[in-house]
Amino acid sequence: MRAGLLATALCLALAACQTAGPPPAPSPEQAPTGVTPNTFRMPTGSGCGGEIERFQAVVDNDVQTGHTTRNVHVRVSAEIEKARATCSGGNEAGALSQLRATKSKFGYP
Repeated sequence: MRAGLLATALCLALAACQTAGPPPAPSPEQAPTGVTPNTFRMPTGSGCGGEIERFQAVVDNDVQTGHTTRNVHVRVSAEIEKARATCSGGNEAGALSQLRATKSKFGYP
């Protein structure tokens, strides 16, 4: 019986040490390098325009978090701009093809 009381007391003592929930997320200024800030929002939109804006947001986030270099960001963004121009010209299939090629070239899924 003593062992049972001791075990119960020990469990209660350990339970008191547990936190009520996960710690709050750090503010964007406090976020560690390499971590996307909790304020990041993926752009919405449909068609080639939406796809282009979402990929640009990913590339922008990658440079901001240190997952790529500024030089690579400039090169990828230049290719995205070409796809954006193709999309604006009404060639959705061509723009999406250019975007797929850019993603493949730079290792994006």
